[in-house]
Amino acid sequence: MNTTALKETWAAAESLGDEVPLYFYSHLFLTHPELRSMFPVSMATQRDRLVGALGRIVSRVDQLDEVTAFIQQLGRDHRRFEVIAEHYDAVGVSLLATLKHFLGEGWTEELAADWAAAYGVIATVMVQAAEESERTSPASWAGQVLAIERRSLDIAVIQVRPDPALPFEPGQAMAVESPLRPRLWRYLSPANAPRSDGTLEFHVQLVPGGLWSGAMVRLLSVGETLRLGAPIGQELTLGQHERERDLLMVAGGAGLAPLRAHLERIDQHWQSTGTAPTVHLFHGARVPWNLYEGKLLRDLASRPWFTYTPVISGDPSFPGRKGLVGDVAAADAARPGLLALVCGSPDMVRHTVSRLRDAGMPSTDIRFEQFATLDEDSHAQHHHTQNPQPAPAAVERVGTRV
Repeated sequence: MNTTALKETWAAAESLGDEVPLYFYSHLFLTHPELRSMFPVSMATQRDRLVGALGRIVSRVDQLDEVTAFIQQLGRDHRRFEVIAEHYDAVGVSLLATLKHFLGEGWTEELAADWAAAYGVIATVMVQAAEESERTSPASWAGQVLAIERRSLDIAVIQVRPDPALPFEPGQAMAVESPLRPRLWRYLSPANAPRSDGTLEFHVQLVPGGLWSGAMVRLLSVGETLRLGAPIGQELTLGQHERERDLLMVAGGAGLAPLRAHLERIDQHWQSTGTAPTVHLFHGARVPWNLYEGKLLRDLASRPWFTYTPVISGDPSFPGRKGLVGDVAAADAARPGLLALVCGSPDMVRHTVSRLRDAGMPSTDIRFEQFATLDEDSHAQHHHTQNPQPAPAAVERVGTRV
């Protein structure tokens, strides 16, 4: 399999812009009209989510060992769309038909065989993971909204109880569908560590013009039922051996959510054992009133292991640290041995990661979500960052990356 040719041909297809996803979806819906109901009524925000994410993953099949666990998570997650093996065949045929259409004479017999083989590998991993998960978990979870608190002008904190219990790790995300926006899914990270009562806390940041975030912040009511997908994502989780490392956390806006979940878990461990790694959190916002967890974080800073630094970029009168949060946090990156967790908008993540590297922090010690396709509701997350539908291939988070 010529993986170099896969990457080159996908790069050529991506350079054509919106023409590629338009052709792909036209082919998919004409040949399989029964799949149309799996997608949002309005495709305006769908854009290249499915074809783009699939193209990037399939063209990098040579890196499968590095992302197998992530692709398996995607397969499990896509059960919420009632995806079956035949649907993967339909998507694969449309993907190859699209490449053939745009590559013209460049679509050789050898290249077609390589793309077919690569897609088959990825699809098989996803299907097998989905089939295995059928034995142990539901396709999706019903989540009753217990409480909604408008924490700032553009951030709502939503408490949800899933049924049945939904196990997850701090730093993971899960797809969420609101009855106010059917078939429109967005990824959110719980802002809490796993609780004995199974409840989840989501932070949703309002994005101007965002259909999904606008409904969640302004219209959602207590008692309504959300639909939740399987937990996904690894970049912002911590393995057992990593939980002992000192942490540098850098968050922008509601990108704080997955980092707050880690803080809750660390504090629980400290209270029960008296031990914890040192953690320095930098939380950036444009204006002071968007430091929506300021009181909790200031209270937590009384712990010997935790330091909190708020950073404001849009208010010169702010008495604390001002500027871009990545610039301010980079000064702390000089301490050896730190593990950095970065979560925020795509621009914030790119800038912060660059500044941490410039400050001498090894790339292997900087964690952020890397699989992302962002839309107008993905103001700052997921992702990651660490998202295709009905086979989203990377996480898009709302109000933090996505």
